[in-house]
Amino acid sequence: MGEYFKLIANNKKAYYDYFIEDKYEAGIVLHGTEVKSLRLGKCSIKESFIRIENSEVFIYNMHISPYEKGNIFNRDPLRVRKLLLHKSQINKIAGQLVQKGYTLVPLQVYIKENLVKLEIGLARGKKLYDKRQEIAKKDQRREAEKEFKVKNLY
Repeated sequence: MGEYFKLIANNKKAYYDYFIEDKYEAGIVLHGTEVKSLRLGKCSIKESFIRIENSEVFIYNMHISPYEKGNIFNRDPLRVRKLLLHKSQINKIAGQLVQKGYTLVPLQVYIKENLVKLEIGLARGKKLYDKRQEIAKKDQRREAEKEFKVKNLY
């Protein structure tokens, strides 16, 4: 039987702003009704960022909307959440972050086999001309697809 996978939130802008060098799957420490809210897809990682402090990884500004039926068990939607990674992975990432221009970005939040996971990427920032090249490539691809459609209509 295949494994269960449900995408909750995606960070498309990360792929536009950064070159993703490496990806890691991390667990998230959640409290109260946050899992119920996540199952309903009430999550945003657009403004979030990740830091390593004292050999622990934390995500900031990850917004999980309060669960409607949660009342007193609801937590602050923007609270700092701890990410769960193996010590060796954290050390490896920390070593690479010391290098110039590397940062950790959240890529997507998903449910995998009933566990909430966060895919994080070790990324290098794109310069303005890199972004321009990306836009030019997309425009070329779009133009080619348009021509292909027009040719196939007749």
